Amino acid sequence: MAKSRLAKLGTYLRPHWRQVGLGILALSLVNGLVVYIPLLIRDIVDKLGEGFTLHQLSKYGLFILLLASLMWVIRMLSRIFIFGVGRQVEFDLKQNIFQHLLTLEPSYFAINTSGDLMNRATSDVDNIRRLLGFAILSIINIIFAYGFTIPSMLAINVRLSSIALMVYPLMLIVVQLFGGKLRDYQKDVQEKLSDLSELVREDVSGIALIKIYAQEENERQQFAKKNRQLLGANLKLAKTRYILFPIVEGLANLSLPILLWLGSGAIAQGAMTIGDFVALVILVQNLAFPTALLGFTITAYQRGEVSIDRTEAILNAEAKVKNTPGAISLPGKIKGNLEARNLSYTYPGASKPALNNLNFTIKAGETVAIVGTIGSGKSTLANAIPRLLDLEEGQLFLDDYDVTQLRLQDLRQAIAYVPQDSFLFSTTIKNNIRYGEPLMEQREVEHAAKLAQIHPEILNFPQQYETLIGERGITLSGGQRQRTSLGRALLVDSPLLILDDALSSVDNQTATEILRNLSSGVESRTVIFISHQMSAASTADRILVMDQGKIVQSGTHEELLQAPGLYQSLWQQHQLKEILP
Repeated sequence: MAKSRLAKLGTYLRPHWRQVGLGILALSLVNGLVVYIPLLIRDIVDKLGEGFTLHQLSKYGLFILLLASLMWVIRMLSRIFIFGVGRQVEFDLKQNIFQHLLTLEPSYFAINTSGDLMNRATSDVDNIRRLLGFAILSIINIIFAYGFTIPSMLAINVRLSSIALMVYPLMLIVVQLFGGKLRDYQKDVQEKLSDLSELVREDVSGIALIKIYAQEENERQQFAKKNRQLLGANLKLAKTRYILFPIVEGLANLSLPILLWLGSGAIAQGAMTIGDFVALVILVQNLAFPTALLGFTITAYQRGEVSIDRTEAILNAEAKVKNTPGAISLPGKIKGNLEARNLSYTYPGASKPALNNLNFTIKAGETVAIVGTIGSGKSTLANAIPRLLDLEEGQLFLDDYDVTQLRLQDLRQAIAYVPQDSFLFSTTIKNNIRYGEPLMEQREVEHAAKLAQIHPEILNFPQQYETLIGERGITLSGGQRQRTSLGRALLVDSPLLILDDALSSVDNQTATEILRNLSSGVESRTVIFISHQMSAASTADRILVMDQGKIVQSGTHEELLQAPGLYQSLWQQHQLKEILP
């Protein structure tokens, strides 16, 4: 697993290898100067006894100052290069995650909550950015610091250097012991944060419902519970970190008193010069900071490891509905004929099929209503036609083309689909209606709105078509949202229009009027009208009656009323509702 994460880091960095290379080169120069300056100071100290003049000392001092300034500039460049790579990878990951999410089918989002997905695309990507910025910088710096400093120390005095460096393996052992716990605790923090984010998202979206049912106190308690869980996970992580860091820092600073204690004896015995001793002290101190920083580096690395797993879980999710090899494009405009041949579909994990051997033919320009009891498979059929579900080949055909063999983009551009949930964006009414055709002019937008019976109401809004409708169209009524969504579908002028209970919030008279307009006012448009509104359905050219995933009746309104069955029962229920106040 660790190797796969390192390989993944390499994949992230590969497009930016030049910038990474420049950062590594800059760090190598910095650490070269970090070692060279103490050796230069050693030579100066040893020459002081030879009658160094103030002028010579000033020259050396200015030279050291120049080297220190150069080292500062190069260190800044190394940070710019490597931190810049972290930002570039952050941009790439966010772009890739968003693009990949757009390829996944709706069922994926039914399993994975939007709050968790947003947390992965923001907080987790930010952790990876820190890993590729701060953590990589620190790790490379530690490698160069050890690689340059230890040989220089050993060249001065092997015995003293070896004793002074004995504490460093202990630090690595301590870090290794705490590493597993840090990773597990960090994963728990990220998961608890996702849970809290999802609760906030849901409550903000459903604030009206919370107030209607006076559930503010219950939601407050739910938030407090999840917030406490996040606090507990954070405290557990913080406790582990605050134990680890002082231990590492204390061990790193232990080298200096050891060196001071043993170095004085070595000078007295003539085993080393005072200059050598000063250089050793400076070199050992130069190792202390990057080693003490190792604790923070490990934390950033553990966070990054967890976040890599969480983001890669999104990127590795394979779309079940995708273009088949050799998928064909639709040649020009299609007519809108639709045919099902033993169409069946079973939801993953379900034992009973939602669609069970459906066979029907819908001719171009025909308006067909689909009615039935709740759970009879009507919406599943609506989702199957634009391939929002993973269908087997050879079951559903559009103009004699197997829908599973068509390019998804071509198939869906030939279909205008208005689902049960009329989702609107937080923009103007005009932009919502022309979402499928963003460059459409005002005249076409108004024409679609008139067909959807929403134009007169839009004219009564403060800014008319430029009125902002709020998140998910919260400022509109249910019927207005549905008719705005219908206008959006009508504007794209696709040959096949599917209305999946899309007028449930519209009164029967308006729904019937809309359906009549669609049938008579637009040529060569096939309309599939799924609804519980029997009066509107009765005006269709033909009606399909579904029950338990099957088509149990088919015919015109008059034909079905003459035959005892489910349609007759549904119509009688409808008439009873019309009579009762």
